[in-house]
Amino acid sequence: MTDAGEAITRAHREEWAQVVATLARRVGDLDIAEEMTAEAFATAVERWPADGVPPNPGAWLTTTAYRKAIDRHRREARREKKHKEALMLSDPPEPLGAIDDDRLRLVFTCCHPALAMEARIALTLRMVGGLTVPEIARAFLVQETAMGQRITRAKGKIKAAKIPYRVPSREDLPARVTGVLAVLYLIFNEGYLPSDPEKEALRSDLTAEAIRLTRLVRALMPADGEVAGLLALMLLTEARRAARVSASGELVALDEQDRGAWNRELIAEGHALVRARLASGQAPGRYQILAAINAVHTDARDIRDTDWSQVLALYNQLLRLDPSPIVRLNRAIAVAEIDGPEVALAEVERLPLEGYHAFHATHADLLRRLGRSEESRAAYDRAIALAGNTAETAYLTRRRDQLARP
Repeated sequence: MTDAGEAITRAHREEWAQVVATLARRVGDLDIAEEMTAEAFATAVERWPADGVPPNPGAWLTTTAYRKAIDRHRREARREKKHKEALMLSDPPEPLGAIDDDRLRLVFTCCHPALAMEARIALTLRMVGGLTVPEIARAFLVQETAMGQRITRAKGKIKAAKIPYRVPSREDLPARVTGVLAVLYLIFNEGYLPSDPEKEALRSDLTAEAIRLTRLVRALMPADGEVAGLLALMLLTEARRAARVSASGELVALDEQDRGAWNRELIAEGHALVRARLASGQAPGRYQILAAINAVHTDARDIRDTDWSQVLALYNQLLRLDPSPIVRLNRAIAVAEIDGPEVALAEVERLPLEGYHAFHATHADLLRRLGRSEESRAAYDRAIALAGNTAETAYLTRRRDQLARP
C-alpha cells in the first residue's frame, strides 16, 4: 500500500466518526453528514496520491465534506428555485449543551428517548463508533439487512422529529444516560475484541475513544454510580490489553496472561472507582457489579489467587438485575471453579445460546475438563465457525488441537 493509501486507511479509522459528528452539528442531517463524509474520503483517494497527504488529514476531510454539503444544498436550492439562506451556511451558536464535544453531542442525539433503545444503540455505533452495519449486526446477533433497516429508520425519525444536535440539559440527562452507556460499552467491546475477522485483534482507537467519552459523561454526571461503574469496568479491562494477544496474534485467555504486563496505573484508578462506589452505600447497578468482578480478577497476582467465591457472589447479585443467558454463561465459569465442571456443564447446557461462539467455547472447555474429548472437539468446531476474530479463532483452534485423540 502507498503512503497515501495508508494515510487514508488510518484517517478512515481515526477521523470518520469525528468528521460525521462535526458535519451533523453543522448541517443538522445525519444522512447528508454521512454521505458527504464518504464523498470527502473518495476525494482524498483521488487527490492525496498526487498532491500529498495534508498535514492535518482530519481538518482537510472536515472542510472538504462541509464544502460538498454546501454545494449540494446550493444545487438543490437552484433546482427548487429557492434562494433563502440555508441554516448550515453559518455556524450555529456555540457551545450547545453542557460540554462542547461533537462526538458526545452526537451520542446524546442518537440516544434520544423518541427512539427505541435498540435503535439508539445501533445508530450510535454506526455514526459515532464508525462500526459497519455487518459489525453492528454481529454485536446484536441479527441479520445484516434487518440492522441496516433499523439504522435507516432511526435516522429518518431523527430528521422527521427535528431532534436537535446538542448535549441535552442536565435535567434531561437521566432519561438518556442508560442508552448512552450501553453504546459506549459496545464501542469499547468492539475495540477490545473486534467482530470483523479482517480487522486487527485489538482496536485501541475504539477503546480509547470509548474511555474518553465515558470520562466526559462522568464530568456531566459525577454522582451517577453507573457512569463511574462503566468507567471503572473499561479501565480494568483496558489494563489487560498488552497481555491480551500473543506475539503470534493469538488471543491469550485470562488464566494464561502475563499479569506483569498489565497496566497497574489503570488498575489503580479502576479499583479506586470501585471502592468509592462501595463506600457510597448505594445499591450497585449492572456496570458497577461488572467492574467489581473485574476488580477481583485484577487484584489477583496469579490465577490461583482469584477469589472465586467473591466472583460467584457478584454474579449472583448481577443475575438479580440481569437474568440473561449471557450472564448465566459467565457465572457458570465461576461455578466450575467452586463446584466443579460437571455442575457448571449442567447449567451451561440449558442456555439458549446456540448462535453465540462464547457459549460453545465455554461448553468445549467444560467438556475438556471432564475428559470428554470428542464432544469437546465438536463444541470447539462450532465455536471456531462462529468466532468473528482471527485471534480468537487461533486460540480456539489450538485448544481443540491439544485434545487427546481416542
